[in-house]
Amino acid sequence: MRNITNADLAKLLDKDIFHKISEAADSLGLECYVVGGYVRDLFLERPSNDIDVVVVGSGIRVATELKNLFGKKAHLSVFRNFGTAQVKYRGVEVEFVGARKESYSHDSRKPHVEDGTLEDDQNRRDFTINALAVCLNKERFGELVDPFDGILDMEDGIIRTPLDPDITFSDDPLRMMRCVRFATQLNFIINDETFEALERNAHRIKIISGERIADELNKIMLTNAPSKGFVDLQRCGLLQLILPELSMLDLVETRNGKAHKNNFYHTLEVLDNVCKSQIASDDDGEMMLWLRWAALLHDIGKPRSKRWDNVAGWTFHNHNYVGAKMIPGIFRRMKLPMDMKMKYVQKMVDLHMRPIVISDDEVTDSAVRRLMNDAGDDIDDLMTLCEADITSKNQVRKQRFLDNFRSVREKLADLKERDYKRLLQPCIDGNEIMEIFHLTPCREVGALKQTLKDAVLDNKVENERESLMKLLMHKAKSMGLV
Repeated sequence: MRNITNADLAKLLDKDIFHKISEAADSLGLECYVVGGYVRDLFLERPSNDIDVVVVGSGIRVATELKNLFGKKAHLSVFRNFGTAQVKYRGVEVEFVGARKESYSHDSRKPHVEDGTLEDDQNRRDFTINALAVCLNKERFGELVDPFDGILDMEDGIIRTPLDPDITFSDDPLRMMRCVRFATQLNFIINDETFEALERNAHRIKIISGERIADELNKIMLTNAPSKGFVDLQRCGLLQLILPELSMLDLVETRNGKAHKNNFYHTLEVLDNVCKSQIASDDDGEMMLWLRWAALLHDIGKPRSKRWDNVAGWTFHNHNYVGAKMIPGIFRRMKLPMDMKMKYVQKMVDLHMRPIVISDDEVTDSAVRRLMNDAGDDIDDLMTLCEADITSKNQVRKQRFLDNFRSVREKLADLKERDYKRLLQPCIDGNEIMEIFHLTPCREVGALKQTLKDAVLDNKVENERESLMKLLMHKAKSMGLV
């Protein structure tokens, strides 16, 4: 975090968009402030594209005037039912809202809204670090308004509500998810009083839609160390309500002096390991999030498959199969996508034991080829998940597994290359062409080889001897070789 004076803020906001907002508000005689995440991220030196502006008065009027100042290059959207407006200009989006105060009924997170002052508007903010405001009017341009010491909380790395946290969370229970999400994203600690309110109000999450909860969970999942968020969700009682299948893993049973590991904390370690692998490989692919979901859910079948064996101790046979069968129900309940993303997670959960079984024995071509066939294009993701799943504290055992997995990866690479050649290199080679047509190495042989190769690559003929021989003879005849 950096220390920023009002003069520094004025320099950081010395941009055309902010000066034009200032001009629009001053022309209407209205106070306006840039608020929330944009201001917070200036201090935390984080990139932010979301510009939210609060107007003491009509935000729609200032947005309309800003559109007039920019002319045809700007686009204005007005949402009168919500008293908000949006202006888009050269890739920048600015949201405008009038300062307001809110009151809530117990069974809804939709507030009753009234016009208010800047103080009223800051009072309704979720956390002190999001209640910062910087004036944009010309006479006070760059002046910080921080009534709840949000700057000090950022310095201390604390998430805290501006007012009574019980009221804050009861009024809008989604703020409980946002509390955990911000703590995870920023690597902050939730203030004790605020955390105790999370515990007291966790049951209120039931009035929040699955889509909103899933959106916050996805944001937690996309942090560098999402385990922090899931530990907080478990500690405050939210996880038991939104994802009980995962919460149930937080249990260790002992019988005859034998205990199994805590599969909840094992799962979170696997999740963080996957994140580290993706960060190291600079992976920003579309399926990155869903591999993390696969890591989070890879062992959810263990509570249902757990058995005690007098000889072997605790067993979890077929937990991968049991877990895979649970995935569609979890995704449906949580309003996560039921398309190929769900099927991908289900496949990863189902197959996550296969490479381990292979690496325990001699790594044979046939076993690896069957794995490649079942995993398809997702084989590399599966191997990443399986390597992340090695969390043994026994370094010798852990290294043995990693060495075996390296053997599996080497075998995969070798088979991919060999199968590529087998599938895409014509089964009639140059030596056979020379023998058939009694030729020595020459341009004609190269031309015939290229004809066969192009046909196979373009999928014009099957890479089979009979089909290729017909094409070869036809081409040779056109070249006067037969």
